[in-house]
Amino acid sequence: MRDGTIAVGVDGSLESLAAADWAAQEALLRNTSLRLVQAWEWKVHPGALAPSNDTQRDWATRLLHEAEERIKSLHPELAVTTELASGTPVAALLAASADAALLVLGSRGLGGIVGFLLGSTGLETLAEATRPVVLVRPGEQGQSEPERSPTSGREVVLGLDLHRPSDDVIAFAFEAADRRQAPLRVAYAWEVPPVHRYASGPGHDTTPRQEDEEREALTEALRPWRSKFPDIDVGEAPVCGRAGHHLVEAAARAGLLVIGRRAQNPGHGTHLGPVAHAVIHHARCPVAVIPHK
Repeated sequence: MRDGTIAVGVDGSLESLAAADWAAQEALLRNTSLRLVQAWEWKVHPGALAPSNDTQRDWATRLLHEAEERIKSLHPELAVTTELASGTPVAALLAASADAALLVLGSRGLGGIVGFLLGSTGLETLAEATRPVVLVRPGEQGQSEPERSPTSGREVVLGLDLHRPSDDVIAFAFEAADRRQAPLRVAYAWEVPPVHRYASGPGHDTTPRQEDEEREALTEALRPWRSKFPDIDVGEAPVCGRAGHHLVEAAARAGLLVIGRRAQNPGHGTHLGPVAHAVIHHARCPVAVIPHK
């Protein structure tokens, strides 16, 4: 049975500590509890000597306790629980996300390039999760960045697909902006079919009429949501071009970027699509990935 708990995967890394910090503040925003999840079964490479089960469990228990103490010291008013799960990290995280409102994962930056770098655990969890997942990276000094906290009031950016709009994705973004008392910027990019580009000639990828039609479609799609959330300052950012590039640019100074992911049948691999791939690797802010049909 699902509840409002925020679940976060912890493994002792700086990335997971940043994720735990973000998740704690999100739990406070939602007036709910936080669950720290640690899986103790290590993935051992062929030929390597595996630590004993007792050693793995003791190590995981210590890391989980340290993370719990850290969060409680920072947020004594927050209800925090822990879960030491046997099995692989992916299985533990997916099980935790199934019972929670939100799963939060840490991700490290791409060296000198600001963005996310997900390992196999993160990619598999993200691709198979049936609940929203938020990716958080650490700051320059290995800590979560205060200006990117959920309570900062910085704008929320929604990447909208007008061809297959999802109420779940749109609702998540509006509710996030509402909790933060932050403006919402709705980014939408469309690409002109190649046959139109060839017919128009170089330098004429789109026409004023096409732009007007796309803007009108975006306004109509948002009309019922503006009525439902009248206090939110909603801005529209439609452009002709690549969606992934546009979203990364639109969210350069945002507090949160929200995108959708079409849910696949279990066991269909870790394919996320080009837009999601571009966003989760290069966005500067936390990214919420919302699965939908």
